[in-house]
Amino acid sequence: MAETQDVVDLILQDHRRMEDLFRLMRSVEADRAAALQEFSGLLIAHALAEEAKVYPALKRYSNIDNEEVEHGEHEHDEGNQALLNLLEVDEVGSEQWDAKLEELVEAITHHTDEEERTILNSARENVAMDRREELGAAFWEERGHLLKTDCGSVENLRRIVGA
Repeated sequence: MAETQDVVDLILQDHRRMEDLFRLMRSVEADRAAALQEFSGLLIAHALAEEAKVYPALKRYSNIDNEEVEHGEHEHDEGNQALLNLLEVDEVGSEQWDAKLEELVEAITHHTDEEERTILNSARENVAMDRREELGAAFWEERGHLLKTDCGSVENLRRIVGA
């Protein structure tokens, strides 16, 4: 388990790790393919765990905007498609790969920024800490289970996006 069980903090930790992985994927000195593989698993496990364990619970709170939560789910779909587009490029570091990477970075950073400003801030203000910790435990368990299933594989991404 992470140092915290607060679902907001756990989600933010994943967001910061994704940013670190973006930096690695952009660096010609890094193992870009390994960074992409880690990113792919993390993104899919993170998003599916949010959709299964966090978003449905947050929709029950009157002070949390359900439209923002539903918009977050839609942005997960966009991020999944952008990730699949990158995974399907044959040559890591090619011009096409770099272009698809930037599309992915744009989609994910847009989503994480919005989610942090709207959904997560509302959760901090409107959801008691004990409930956030319960959600955090459920999120972390689901996320961990998904990471063990190779959820970020290109085959699974194709299934998720319906390609």
